[in-house]
Parts: sequence; C-alpha cells; structure tokens
Amino acid sequence: MAVKVDKIEKNRVSMEITVPAGEFQTAYDRAYKRISAQVNISGFRKGKAPKALVEARVGKEAIIEEAYEYVIPEAYKKALDESGIEPVDRPEVEVVSADAGKEMVFTVKVYVKPEVELGQYKGLGVDKSIEAVTEEQVENQLKSLQERYAKITNLEEGTVENGDTAVIDFEGFVDDVEFPGGKGTDYPLVIGSNSFIPGFEEQLIGAALGAEVEVRVTFPEEYHSADLAGKDALFKVAVKGIKRKELTHLDDEFAKDVSEFESLEELKSDIRNKLLKTAEERAEREFKNAVIQKAVENSTVDIPAVMIDHRVGDMINDLAQRLQYQGLSFEQYLQYAGTSQNELMEKYRPQAEQSVKTELVLEAVAKAEGIEASDEEIQAEIEKYAAQYKQEPAQFRKILEQRGELNLFGRGVVNDKTVDMLAANN
Repeated sequence: MAVKVDKIEKNRVSMEITVPAGEFQTAYDRAYKRISAQVNISGFRKGKAPKALVEARVGKEAIIEEAYEYVIPEAYKKALDESGIEPVDRPEVEVVSADAGKEMVFTVKVYVKPEVELGQYKGLGVDKSIEAVTEEQVENQLKSLQERYAKITNLEEGTVENGDTAVIDFEGFVDDVEFPGGKGTDYPLVIGSNSFIPGFEEQLIGAALGAEVEVRVTFPEEYHSADLAGKDALFKVAVKGIKRKELTHLDDEFAKDVSEFESLEELKSDIRNKLLKTAEERAEREFKNAVIQKAVENSTVDIPAVMIDHRVGDMINDLAQRLQYQGLSFEQYLQYAGTSQNELMEKYRPQAEQSVKTELVLEAVAKAEGIEASDEEIQAEIEKYAAQYKQEPAQFRKILEQRGELNLFGRGVVNDKTVDMLAANN
C-alpha cells in the first residue's frame, strides 16, 4: 500500500492512498459473495450463481461500492499508522479509481492535531501560598458540629424565630387567582434558609403556633416561571408546627459524644489539623493550576475550529447527562435558563478552547520531556479505579480493553506526571 500526504491548509491534510490490486480483488470477492447470497437468480440457489450473472443483475458498480466497506476503513487506519498523522475529525473520502483486478486509489481529506510551539514552562516564578488557619474557622467548625448534633424540640406553644423550622400549609394567589405550584401541605420551612421567595420567611417570624398569616411578596423579575416573574402574590399560610434546635454546650462531654477524643481541646486540635491539610491541598491545587495556565499562555497553537466544536459538544452532553440524573430534561433547563442551545454553545466556546489548548500544551510538554507511562503505573491506576467501582482489577482491565479505553489510563498517568514535573520545576 502506498500513501502520499500533502498539506492543503493549516492543520488539514490530503492523503492519497493506493491499495494493491490483489487486496482490492479480495475485497471485491467478499462483496460479491455477500451480495450473491441476497440475490434471487432463476435456476440458482442464493450464493451459487456465477459471478457474471450476479454482476449483470446488480451491476458491477454496486459490488465495487460494497467492496469499499472492506477496503477503505482498514487502508485508512494503516495509512495513519504509517504517516503518524493524528486526525481530529471524521475523514472526507473520495474514490479516484477502483475496479476488480486493479489498484484502488482514494483520497482522504482530514483535519489533524495541530503542532504546539512551546514557550517557557520552567522557572516561571509562580508562588504558592497557604492560608493560615484562624481560630474563627475552628469555632465555625465547632458550631457546625453543634448544629449537626442539636436536639430538635417540637414546641407546644410559642412563636416562630429565625432558625426555627416552621411546618406550614400554604396557598398562593396572584390577582386573587390560585396559581399552579403555589400550594403545599405540612411543608418544613427553615426560617433563614432563603429557600422561598425573598421576603416570605421574614414575614413568618413572630407568628404564633396555630396562627394563620397572610404573606405578601413579589416574584423576582428573572423567576424561572415567566407567568409569575415580577408579579405580586399573596400567600395564605397556616403555622401548624414549630421545631427548634437545642444546641449542646461546648465542653469535654460534647467532644466525647461527637468524636473519638476525650477533651474539647483535642477535638479543636484535630479540627485545626484538618483545616490546615485542606488549606495545603487547596494551595497545591491552585499552584499547579497557575503553573499550567502560565505555561499555556506562553505557548502558541492554532486550534482547528472542529476540535473546539467537538469539545463544546462534549460539554453539552455532560450537562444533559447531569440534568437527567436530577430528573430534568435539557429542554426544560434551556427554558428555565431563558436561553437556546446555540446561545449555550457560544457561551461554552471560550472555555472549550482553553480546555483544548491546555490539553495540547500538556501533551507537547510531555513529548518534549520524554514523559511516558509504564505498565506498572497504568496497572496501579487501573487498580485504583477498580477499587472505587468494587471490581476485580483483571475484570476491570478486560472491560477497558473491550471498550478501547485502556489508552485513556495511560494518557491520564502521563498527564499527572507532566503536571507534577511542571510544579517541581516552578
């Protein structure tokens, strides 16, 4: 097989691929057998008619076109391997010549992965700073523990206070007409959570247990329901219950009840250490991101629009999948957000371009530094993920191989090592 590659424009090439006569004849014969098994010719069983009769019945061109299915994909794959070209889009194929017993020639036009001109990526002077852990942060963590382990008391009398959970029945009206979705029964509303329309919760403060209250609010101008946006509403609310948290006093006994520690000071020390670890991890993450961003800014690459298009499509698909898990369709999301798919795609485009450029630059750095993934490193990564999915590593690896996803783990290892190398040299 012969391959001739020509650059027709930036990041786009044309490949002329010549398939030897013997290979195309083999593909032609396979195509003939497949077609002859489907054609009824008087006096012959299916698949047994002479080739000349089958060619006369269906036409030789039909058999040749069928043979393309056997030849083109395999020849294209071999051509990519031989030339080292990395396509980033589906190929545009055109057959130049093809006939039984003769060479087949076809051309492929395809966008290819662009070359990256690396700038400075070592000695960038990026600083890493770790935020100090304050006593206020420690106290806030203790308060969260107090809230988590607080006792809930159902009041038999009293009024609603900020922080209480008011159990309410409510019914909403706009212009004296009840509107869809404006009614609820035994709804537990945490006062101060701001989970209802602005101004609603504040008007319940001071309401007595068993009271009926009229709450007047105005829906936000950008409310998800266009029928209600900006409109005044009246809610008739019945306070059926009041639940109040009783916080446990912060002392050694509290520490024993909520942790494995014997004293409040030990608990505080543990909280302080965990906050410090979190701060260090955040600082390391932000430092690496800053180093990557600087290396990307210093590099130059002309990205084919098709690569950005694909990345935008991936982002849209990821969003649609997440919405589906939440029980919301993509169409509903667009309606609530007041946007269209095209507008959303344009919004994602800068982020997609930055994502693609970062990926290309990291790949170029890895190549320049000779960073590779060993079999042991790939296996370790597989075992880590297998444990997360509670599968045997061998079975998990087999699934990856069947899906053709094993190389993703190798790329992941190389990417992580590249980022570590950048961090170590900055």
